[in-house]
Amino acid sequence: MGICFLLLIVGFCWAQYSPNTLSGRTSIVHLFEWRWADIALECERYLAPNGFGGVQISPPNENVIITDPWQPWWERYQPVSYKLCTRSGNETEFRDMVTRCNNVGVRIYVDAVINHMCGANAGAGNHATCGSYFNAKTEDFPAVPYSGWDFNDGKCKSRSGDIENYHDISQVRDCRLVSLLDLALEKDYVRSKVAEYMNYLIDIGVAGFRIDAAKHMWPGDLKAILDKLKNLNTKWFSAGTKPFIYQEVIDLGGEPIKGSDYFGNGRVTEFKYGAKLGTVIRKWNGEKMAYLKNWGEGWGFVPSDRALVFVDNHDNQRGHGAGGASILTFWDPRPYKMAVGFMLAHPYGFTRVMSSFRWPRSFVNGRDVNDWIGPPSNSDGSTKPVTINADTTCGNDWVCEHRWRQIKNMVIFRNVVDGQPFSNWWDNGSNQVAFGRGSKGFIIFNNDDWSLNVTLQTGLPAGTYCDVISGQKKGDYCTAVEVHVAADGVANFLISNEDEDPFIAIHVDAKL
Repeated sequence: MGICFLLLIVGFCWAQYSPNTLSGRTSIVHLFEWRWADIALECERYLAPNGFGGVQISPPNENVIITDPWQPWWERYQPVSYKLCTRSGNETEFRDMVTRCNNVGVRIYVDAVINHMCGANAGAGNHATCGSYFNAKTEDFPAVPYSGWDFNDGKCKSRSGDIENYHDISQVRDCRLVSLLDLALEKDYVRSKVAEYMNYLIDIGVAGFRIDAAKHMWPGDLKAILDKLKNLNTKWFSAGTKPFIYQEVIDLGGEPIKGSDYFGNGRVTEFKYGAKLGTVIRKWNGEKMAYLKNWGEGWGFVPSDRALVFVDNHDNQRGHGAGGASILTFWDPRPYKMAVGFMLAHPYGFTRVMSSFRWPRSFVNGRDVNDWIGPPSNSDGSTKPVTINADTTCGNDWVCEHRWRQIKNMVIFRNVVDGQPFSNWWDNGSNQVAFGRGSKGFIIFNNDDWSLNVTLQTGLPAGTYCDVISGQKKGDYCTAVEVHVAADGVANFLISNEDEDPFIAIHVDAKL
């Protein structure tokens, strides 16, 4: 035990913080609600060639089919069994995706919904994505099987049976999250069924898991499940590799449950990151980009090696989850690209890029009454394929932010500067800031309402560099802005506040 404890401090024993991406690949993308067939193609044609490390997928297990409202995105978070059939595809298609993505070095991370089953009011029948019978009222899920004995009803102390008070730790973890039937994860039988599901996915070849609703599970119960997990499939991973674990813990401060409660199990989602960065880029509450000089732990975030970071996620881009109105999304493309660019240039955390679908927003009294709408779909409820336009953007209402030139090029930037120190910070005391990553990259932002004209030390070798935001390097020329770095590492930057994207990024692989 003593040895294990020592190792735990160093970061071994169980907890898995390493994302298991190929060396030199530093980001993953959430292909929210994509079909397995489309993800397999995207790994081969776009993600691998552009250095993406992996894909977070939507939950692959059988879920309840909800018709009022019509097949919302959140039905994917209401399990009926651990069979692998959903509107994203069946088990054959799932296995094909994992194999093809791994074969080109792109990892698959499963969104694991293991805190609960479907909602208490989901009824009884076989209205589920594999056709399995269930009865929510009697808590009967024969396709697992779970029965009424396997749920937390007896432990929950709230009047309604739902979580009513987030300052009561037991309630948050033993009662129902928005009426979802709460599994009794202290029971070894339940732990074993969950681990059996996760191990089945590991055998297929997945690289790790996002643990949905981790805040609503006791860290020790979660650890007991994770302790049952196998090492990764040696067809694609070296022997003894543990699955990457990142836990959804919404901790914006002010509640007794902290992200740090879960460090023993793996990384946690740092929701403060996108909420604060959105506030800064929007210049709300007197915030300025100059204040980002000590971004990261200096802002009260979890340690960098325990953080999974993102500008927005599938919840908070539609006002669910955490962060509120400050969250930047594809609906605000100009500031959004700046925020994602800053995230991908800055060394803090392990980064995840969002890839969304459009939906018809409709605000009533400040709230989007259409925030439930599921992925682009045909009249029979099947998900539309992701089509690729001639200009490399996506059709069928798939947004594909990860294909935006500015974001894709910053994913590459992060790979190029990996391991280099945060260096050569400059700011004007307002919203013009710049920083380098050692001798490999440099980025500069103008988020003020006037133009920027400044000469700065970049730390880069002398030469002509292509800005990878306004364009990129193509053969032996730049498609847009060129930056000339002098023998002493100094360069002049001009950025109008009217520019389409008021920031410039250069790195050694974009040098002529």
